[in-house]
Amino acid sequence: MQKKKTVTPKKPLEAKPHNHHFGYHLKYKICVSGAAETGHCSKDAAEKAEAIGREIARRGLILVTGATIGLPYWAAKGAKEEGGFVIGLSPAASKLAHVKTYHLPLDYHDIIIYTGFDYAGRNLLLTRSADAIITICGRTGTLNEFTVAFEDQKPQGVLEGTGGTADMIKGILEGAHRGLGKVVFSKDPSTLIDLVLDVIHEEERKNGVNGRIL
Repeated sequence: MQKKKTVTPKKPLEAKPHNHHFGYHLKYKICVSGAAETGHCSKDAAEKAEAIGREIARRGLILVTGATIGLPYWAAKGAKEEGGFVIGLSPAASKLAHVKTYHLPLDYHDIIIYTGFDYAGRNLLLTRSADAIITICGRTGTLNEFTVAFEDQKPQGVLEGTGGTADMIKGILEGAHRGLGKVVFSKDPSTLIDLVLDVIHEEERKNGVNGRIL
């Protein structure tokens, strides 16, 4: 008669503690807002937008754009060429509408979210989804994104010397008598990203919230 094998009961799997870290952390999402039509921008605006994208990627941050042409597109190109991750928020409701109706690109983005809210609605979602906003040149749409983010008290960086809205913002804020809020200015892409990160870190320190959550 064969002996019955003794089966040792397995230990139940220990439940992981409710700790949102697990060796990971949230990454800052930096929105680049800027002119789609760049004829009025400085001659080096596209080059600087690309540099902004590279600087965002080099720091392990996520670039968020309006999934559009012009300066946000160049920022996405710079980020992807540096191995970064890029999310686009489209004004269109579908990929087909994005390409055929709005005539917007698909390349240099990892994810495109089709909001279906046209430009004004897309702008609100775009700035709300980001931890900070960078303004490069720009027209009225860029100004809309800036003012929405300003009212939301978001950290913002303005790349001066790129023309358009970016070179008007300081005067607008002075004339509006609201102070500079959480807006920082620089003509150098790398310096501007560092200044914006300083504002984010200061907000976290003041609010007592770590883990890259504003």
